[in-house]
Amino acid sequence: MTAVPAGFQTGFPVRPDLVVEAADAEEVRAAVARAAREGHRIALHATGHGLPGPVDGGVLISTRRLDEVRVDPERRTAWIGAGVTWGQVIEAAAPHGLAPLNGSSPGVGAVSYTLGGGLGVLAREFGYAADRVRALDLVTADGSARRVTADGEPELFWGLRGGGHRLGAVTGLEVGLVPVARLYGGVLAFDGDGDGAAVVVRRWLEWTRTVPDTVTSSVAAMVYPPIPQVPEELRGRYVLSVRVAFTGAAKEGERLVAPLRAAGSALRDSLREMPYTDSHTIHNDPPFPHAYYGDGLMLSGLDAGRAARVLELTGRAAPAMTVVQLNHLGGALAAAPDPDSAVPYREAAYLLRLLTPLDGTDVASARALHAEVAGALGPLVVGRSLNFSFGGGDRTDRLHGPRTAKRLAGLVSRYDPASLFGGPYGVSPGGR
Repeated sequence: MTAVPAGFQTGFPVRPDLVVEAADAEEVRAAVARAAREGHRIALHATGHGLPGPVDGGVLISTRRLDEVRVDPERRTAWIGAGVTWGQVIEAAAPHGLAPLNGSSPGVGAVSYTLGGGLGVLAREFGYAADRVRALDLVTADGSARRVTADGEPELFWGLRGGGHRLGAVTGLEVGLVPVARLYGGVLAFDGDGDGAAVVVRRWLEWTRTVPDTVTSSVAAMVYPPIPQVPEELRGRYVLSVRVAFTGAAKEGERLVAPLRAAGSALRDSLREMPYTDSHTIHNDPPFPHAYYGDGLMLSGLDAGRAARVLELTGRAAPAMTVVQLNHLGGALAAAPDPDSAVPYREAAYLLRLLTPLDGTDVASARALHAEVAGALGPLVVGRSLNFSFGGGDRTDRLHGPRTAKRLAGLVSRYDPASLFGGPYGVSPGGR
């Protein structure tokens, strides 16, 4: 048996009966066909960022060697293999003045992130990454290789874009690129102690209601550990970091962020013009593997009072360290594409992401804390985000609305009746 490939998520055991490290799409097809003949469940693994729960038994297909990227600058497209990371796509597109709709971390697998929707650095201007998919190469549970397009298999094309891994193993896809070579962006970090957190989040919420769709932003809150890996000015502090990405001119960017700078004296101000290849520095996601449990709550809106309560529950007095991130949605994210996709909750105004490290904290405690936060938000929670459900593989409720979930279940019944990839409402235990 091949060794289990190293993953980014280390919090859950990965113990398959068989590991197949596929070298190409044909080896993926052969592995799926064998699993189908023998009645084994199938898990997919590229980088392991999105592992939603433990893998116990079955066949784990590693796609990390399917790492080809082909950019067509005239058509503004990229063909992306299932093992490709966003960093690879960014580097391949940049010489042509183009950019993908990548997420904040360059180490995340591009294909799986896109299948779950894909909330990118420039999301409010250009929408979900899934909506830019032109074609997919798919292996269904019967071992058949298919090229899926809007014209060829429209229902599968709908379901794969936003439905995750439940319909088969995607070995590669073609996505549209956008003509972006540079942006204005960075971080404004503020002290969150005292009333600092409430002031900053209130100012940010007010600001999000005024900015154009060319501005994508988020605010993150966490208590930084006092360790050498953390910049000295942040060690041991409760910090609120406002992240901004804007595709307009730097002078206009400076004007737009002026109300945020007025929120207080910044511990850190990295706002600047940068090449798109430096866009990962806006969020500075940790590059090292670690154990974590997380959830993403799609919100119809958010007021300053409830936001302050969320920060109170997850701040210094919280029973476990929890990283909170609020993403401003709307703009192009709210527009249904043509043809439509399975990406849900386009009406949501904000996404609340909760991430609790599991070093010294168990899953039950993390889940209880997240449930308390969700309870404080009450009816503002309209659903959950598939891409940001980490470690909750047994919690598949509200990942899609009722109509979308029913339609996806019909597709699963047709293309995977034995539930090899996770079942009608399950999430295949694969990782980006």
